Amino acid sequence: QMGRGVVNTGEAMKCSHMGMQWDVDNREWVFYRLNEDWDNIIAAEAELKAKKGEQSSSTNSNKPEKAVKDRAYYDLLSVSTNATAGEIKKAYYKEARKVHPDKCPDDPESASKFQELGAAYQTLSNEQSRAAYDKCGKPDSKGSNIGADAIDPYVFFAVMFGSHLVEPYIGELWIASTADTVMKDANLVHMAQMEEMEVDADPTKDVSEMASRANSSEESKLKQRKREVKCGMNLRDKIETYINGSITKEEFTENCRKEAEEIGKGTFGGLYLTAIGYALEIEADEFIGFQTSFMGIDGHTAKVRKKTNAISNNVHVVNTGIKAFRAGRQAYKDVESVAQLEKDSDSKDETKKGIEAKDANDSDVTEKTEEELKKELEGKKKRDEAQALIAAEKLEESLPVIIELAWAINNRDISKTLKHTCNKLFTDANVEMKVRYERAEAVRIIGKQFYEVGKDSESNTTTVETGDIKARAEVAVMRTMAKAQGQDMSEDDTEAMINQAKTMAAAQKAATAAAAASAATPLQPPS
Repeated sequence: QMGRGVVNTGEAMKCSHMGMQWDVDNREWVFYRLNEDWDNIIAAEAELKAKKGEQSSSTNSNKPEKAVKDRAYYDLLSVSTNATAGEIKKAYYKEARKVHPDKCPDDPESASKFQELGAAYQTLSNEQSRAAYDKCGKPDSKGSNIGADAIDPYVFFAVMFGSHLVEPYIGELWIASTADTVMKDANLVHMAQMEEMEVDADPTKDVSEMASRANSSEESKLKQRKREVKCGMNLRDKIETYINGSITKEEFTENCRKEAEEIGKGTFGGLYLTAIGYALEIEADEFIGFQTSFMGIDGHTAKVRKKTNAISNNVHVVNTGIKAFRAGRQAYKDVESVAQLEKDSDSKDETKKGIEAKDANDSDVTEKTEEELKKELEGKKKRDEAQALIAAEKLEESLPVIIELAWAINNRDISKTLKHTCNKLFTDANVEMKVRYERAEAVRIIGKQFYEVGKDSESNTTTVETGDIKARAEVAVMRTMAKAQGQDMSEDDTEAMINQAKTMAAAQKAATAAAAASAATPLQPPS
């Protein structure tokens, strides 16, 4: 066994130096090719989609119609409430030909029919908006009955963390992808419950839900792999002008620095820059170190630094998780204590009224009860509003800790993703070893500039004002609601709305403080 270990170690060093990768599934050393991996991912996605479509079609054909609050959109498309995404798409194209304004010039209502058909397709073709429609029906003009099911987690977290400028480097954040999966699972559970209620099935065991989780696991792995390859291709395109000699090293470095300065202007820009910069630089150091230093000493040094950073990231996630849990639990206790005080106060009032009622005649009681009922309702409304305000304040107090936890998760996610991204870029057998080395050098330049600018940036902190967090959360919800209704906002419009929300919140806070100060100031007698 020791002999085999020595031989395998020697083979591993030789293959690794040649730029080969270890294929875990086939247990052999292979030459990795970035473009081929992308093609394989696209093919695997199509296969998985077809497989899910077949399973869904087979399952749905044997089921009774699913109960929904409003089936108008399904009727417009002439499909069953159990229809698959493929069936809905096919039905849309079929019905669209019948009502398209160009096909029906003599029908004055064709434009409105076509528009309504488009709204039906837009809603039913998206898993989240379809689940919200099945549960709540059509949204009203203000979109007030769109629930959390209609929220797009990717859009929400993109607005919260302002990640659009760094998306080419890190792709879709894991936290957004995971939230999306959780919401889809919740939607599946809800739909399954509706079907079980309809057919009086036993709700204690849901085989379809377990199958869905197994599929989502396979799908999530493929999604992460696609994210890594896409980021690798983006990096490859980013450094191409430097690799082919179109621009000098100085020009490339200056371009990277300018891009970093632009990213650093965002709320969490500095954090993104340091996380991305450190990950890119350490991966490049490791690859170059193994290729150029004696016995790969510099590569091993970089590898140790990377492992130390990974351990630090994991510890930080655990610590911030504990802090967030404690903050949430304390907020819950505070709200519960206020609710209990209100409940005790109501109980005392009821007891007092019962005693007073014994000493009054019947007519007095009737008149007093009618008058007091109105006062009680008004008082209860005020107490409920006060309790809601306290709950909101307690939640606000815990927001910074929750943001810190979310960012700790993001930081670990970015490091892990860029580790695999750089490995794919540096071992791409589509180019010779000399070009792979040049890629690593270029990536190291990007990493160094990003890290240096990020360290000096004012946004290199998770300490963000509660007002800014609230404004971002409000606009994030607004944007996801708009998207659920077939609309969207540009990044510039989003930032403008965030600034407007912050200004309005600050003005409202100042007005509230002024009113409270005025109420607290005693009236002075006239001189």
